[in-house]
Amino acid sequence: MIRRGIGVQSFVSAGVDADAQAFITAAAITDATQQSAINTLVTDLKGYGVWTKMKAIYPFVGGSSSSHKWNLKDPRDLDAAFRLVFSGGWTHSSTGALPNGTNGYANTKMLMATAGLFSNSHLSYYSRTNTSVAPSSYKVEIGRGNSIAGTYTNLYLRLDSSNGFGGNFGNLGAVSTNTDARCFGVVSSTSSTSLKSYKNGVLLATNTNTQTNTPPTLEIYLGAQGNSSGIDWYTDRECAFASIGDGLTDTEAANLYTAVQAYQTSLSRNI
Repeated sequence: MIRRGIGVQSFVSAGVDADAQAFITAAAITDATQQSAINTLVTDLKGYGVWTKMKAIYPFVGGSSSSHKWNLKDPRDLDAAFRLVFSGGWTHSSTGALPNGTNGYANTKMLMATAGLFSNSHLSYYSRTNTSVAPSSYKVEIGRGNSIAGTYTNLYLRLDSSNGFGGNFGNLGAVSTNTDARCFGVVSSTSSTSLKSYKNGVLLATNTNTQTNTPPTLEIYLGAQGNSSGIDWYTDRECAFASIGDGLTDTEAANLYTAVQAYQTSLSRNI
């Protein structure tokens, strides 16, 4: 049971998960509902067996840039802990973090190579905004573009409707049609011949060609993509959760959605 007390550390009782407590303390989360939501999220992810697959989890709770920056898996204020560094225009609120779509992005400080080979990694993004793009353009929610044009070292997830929902890892793409960008999107690879995209836990697209590329040592961004010429493809979709980690199976992707949707519902911001 989570209870109030004096000082951030005393807001959580002895029965609460230690990883949840570490995050609550670091992010200075004092609201009892938010504390309970974080604790349940952690215990659900552990119960589903996906906690150990995560390298970075951004739950966007607390309503400010200072609370939204923390990595639930490693809540230290260090680049090595993959806490977010926000740049450009963002609006932070109780429902999440909203980039402005023109210059807003966050650097995770995680290198693509650190995230795992293209054959064992995933990206996720919970979008609370439905926006479209011009036919010749894109919005990237999380990831990194080519280091050199034509080398196909992409690692990104996008939730577009007109240009496709899904992502690219290296030379593989798994893209499907989408009518609403308000959703929980996941793109995941568990082998050199499998890339899949999921919307709200449901498999939408699969690519079974052979992965021939490896990720470069470039940092992963949230809210846009970086490439050899700078940063582009900014998104204007509010983020209420994001994660980076090892590849997820169909069952794990569905379970991740169940846990994340329960988390959003407990905070009254689910879509």
